[in-house]
Amino acid sequence: MDSSSLKGLLEEHAQLEEQLADPSVHADQARARKLGRRYAELSPVVKTVRELDTARDDLETAKELAAEDAAFAAEAEEISAKISVLEAKLTELLLPRDPYDGSDVVMEIKSGEGGEESALFAGDLLRMYLRYAERHGWKAEVLDSVDSDLGGFKDVTVSIKSRSAEADGVWARLKFEGGVHRVQRVPATESQGRIHTSASGVLIYPEPEDVEVEIDPNDLRIDVYRSSGPGGQSVNTTDSAVRITHIPTGVVVSCQNEKSQIQNRARALQVLQARLQAIAEEEAAAKASDARRSQVRTVDRSERVRTYNFAENRIADHRVNYKAYNLDQVLDGDLDGVLDALITADREERLAAHAG
Repeated sequence: MDSSSLKGLLEEHAQLEEQLADPSVHADQARARKLGRRYAELSPVVKTVRELDTARDDLETAKELAAEDAAFAAEAEEISAKISVLEAKLTELLLPRDPYDGSDVVMEIKSGEGGEESALFAGDLLRMYLRYAERHGWKAEVLDSVDSDLGGFKDVTVSIKSRSAEADGVWARLKFEGGVHRVQRVPATESQGRIHTSASGVLIYPEPEDVEVEIDPNDLRIDVYRSSGPGGQSVNTTDSAVRITHIPTGVVVSCQNEKSQIQNRARALQVLQARLQAIAEEEAAAKASDARRSQVRTVDRSERVRTYNFAENRIADHRVNYKAYNLDQVLDGDLDGVLDALITADREERLAAHAG
């Protein structure tokens, strides 16, 4: 990035700092959150630039003093090495960011091949993500679910939100979770003790903050029905649950966890907007031959991104050759190891593309 562009970022950071100090800005929570997130995104850049400026000044001073006292030559070498590290860090910070890294997410988990065992595993995945959200202080809310007979889920939709404005929010951590997750274990339905392989699919997409639903009402079919609890038990005496079908794409979104039909409808439209946005971006990326990873839309065991092997207590992510033997901890929400490996691989790819 040239010096004028970098100067522009520093000026933007100063302006954001001034705006966030204005109490009137915080009267609009959505605006304050957006400004806070951008401020958090730019703060590491500003900090690194200031450290780099200080180090360069110190280097000049050390070089001048080294001409009179050789002891300062070693200090100049140390400062020079520090500058190289800071320059590399700044290069990484200035790489083009995913515009949704600070966003909250909507996640869908669907059972696939394997029948009831797949549905039970979908439930395991849901609990894993809910525990991970809890560890990070995020707010997770199940929006809709279709239960299986043995207590698993045929389909479940969950919203995961950060409680604060962060440069790297929920999407930045979970965006690579989309795809087919394969499980190898002895199913609860297996009487012979044989290990079976089944799979569940995860779809994840960023949830827009300021949703202005620009969807033709004629393209929607809206059905209302009574909310149900586990086992189909009715938990509502009124038709408050809402199912919206977007006819042109066939996308179906349901919401039954809000208190009224109006609230469920608004929430379902918000999720629909996020789904349609994700689809449009994937289509645009495909047309542009973008190298960005696509999420698997079918739940075929051969298209796996990760395997959970219970017999060996092993988790393996096949995209980055990650392997660890702490599956029990991972299923309890300790996902940072595998997520860090995916994020590191993505960063290295972007750095290589920048260098090329």
